[in-house]
Amino acid sequence: MLDPAIVQLLEEDRRYPLEAYVFVFEALHYAQSVLGMGAAGASEPAAGGQPAGGAADEEPGAAEHHVSGRDLCEASRRYALDQYGYMAKLVLANWGIRSTGDLGEIVFSLIRIGRMRKTPADRREDFDDVFDFDTALRQDFRISNPD
Repeated sequence: MLDPAIVQLLEEDRRYPLEAYVFVFEALHYAQSVLGMGAAGASEPAAGGQPAGGAADEEPGAAEHHVSGRDLCEASRRYALDQYGYMAKLVLANWGIRSTGDLGEIVFSLIRIGRMRKTPADRREDFDDVFDFDTALRQDFRISNPD
């Protein structure tokens, strides 16, 4: 069953489909568990009373591993390339994610509804122009003739 807060967000803000939000959650997990990103951080309650620092569904008392906006953008880039390869840019664009600013919009919507957390230093603008999608999501592709 889908989280009622996510359902309401999808109804109120139709810019991004559910897949875009799922992608951001997965990229955050990838940043923390695969890339080892995130430092233990101070908590700041988000909407819904959730403490700051990562995904709001972490166990209470678990060590918080805050990932900065810039780091989450980089993790999102690497995760997209890992999952979708040459199709990464097209897949993300299909979900309305065409710039790092879109990642920030998604993250701050999730913070607003209490499904992600932030530190006092985090700002929506931290996600703006981190990299250019046209170049950052391009992989070298070469076809070579067998000798």
